[in-house]
Amino acid sequence: MNEEPEVEAEKNRTTFGRDVGAKAARKLKAQRSTRGVWFGLGMMGLIGWSVVVPTLLGAALGIWLDDHHPGNHSWTLTLLFIGLVVGCLNAWHWVAKEELEMRDESEDKNE
Repeated sequence: MNEEPEVEAEKNRTTFGRDVGAKAARKLKAQRSTRGVWFGLGMMGLIGWSVVVPTLLGAALGIWLDDHHPGNHSWTLTLLFIGLVVGCLNAWHWVAKEELEMRDESEDKNE
């Protein structure tokens, strides 16, 4: 009866040890990774521009349409919103693509 708590405690220690080992291996892998701070900053810039460019193009086209074809509604606001949506979808695409590449890369290294 006294042995059961000891066996349970030993199982918990090995599980804890495996968890700590996995976290340590992950940190070491991150330190050795070729992707560093500059990669992260570059990715933020890429994602930012992928949102900004369609938004500004939509606003510019909307201003031009408002000047040349005035109507009851604002082309500028409409195309600004459409550009923003397109930009956000574009950014989502880039992030999903990079996440898939990182996941594939980690699976290849683990095998």
